[in-house]
Amino acid sequence: MAGAVRAAPAGRGWRAVPLTLGAVCLTALFHLVQNQPWGYGPVRAIGAVRAEDPVWAALLRTPLSLFVPALDLPVWGALAQVLVVFGIAETCLGRARTLTVAYAATLAGTAYARLGVALGPGTPLLGLPASDAGVVDTGPSAAVVGLAVFVCWRYRAWLTGWLVIVAMVVEVVVKPNLAGKEHLAALAAAVAAYGVSAWRRRSRQGPGPAGGSPSPPGGGGTRAGKPPTSSWKQRVNRAQRRS
Repeated sequence: MAGAVRAAPAGRGWRAVPLTLGAVCLTALFHLVQNQPWGYGPVRAIGAVRAEDPVWAALLRTPLSLFVPALDLPVWGALAQVLVVFGIAETCLGRARTLTVAYAATLAGTAYARLGVALGPGTPLLGLPASDAGVVDTGPSAAVVGLAVFVCWRYRAWLTGWLVIVAMVVEVVVKPNLAGKEHLAALAAAVAAYGVSAWRRRSRQGPGPAGGSPSPPGGGGTRAGKPPTSSWKQRVNRAQRRS
């Protein structure tokens, strides 16, 4: 993964990660606007997703909700997470796949909130209290944790990926709130996306050398890796020259 990150931007600088730069700028812009007396309402209207919202409104707001930071957390943390994780993901995966995984993770978190509220607090593990229906979704953090695990596993950084998962589980145990559970839903979506990606890669590659019929020692009628017809033609040419 480190090699891919170093190689991709060579000679291009920040032009190699336009999606990351756009995400950082949007996150900073939404933070500045929503902290103004006139800006809180408009930002909530276009980028805040709650379980109590109509489905059509939630789906329309979800793309922008990736870039609306939480009001009760320092914005520099959100900007650093987006810069590092989105930058690595865009460099390694490309813009389209990065955006797809990020959106899927965020959508999984908001969908879980609806499911949990519908199930109610009486359902173990999954249920949520009715008061969580009015809580705004996690913003960019769900996309960040989902992308982090997907990229780590895609490039076989297994330990780092598992550390992210363990950290999110500990978060829910220590502070069991909606944001932590949405992070777990985002992780589940990222793991599912990785499974689909791994299956598609194996399908495209087909069976490896071990899956085919091995050649017998000596090349099975070949000489120095050449096909049989090539060695046969050489013998014929030598016989004609002797005659």
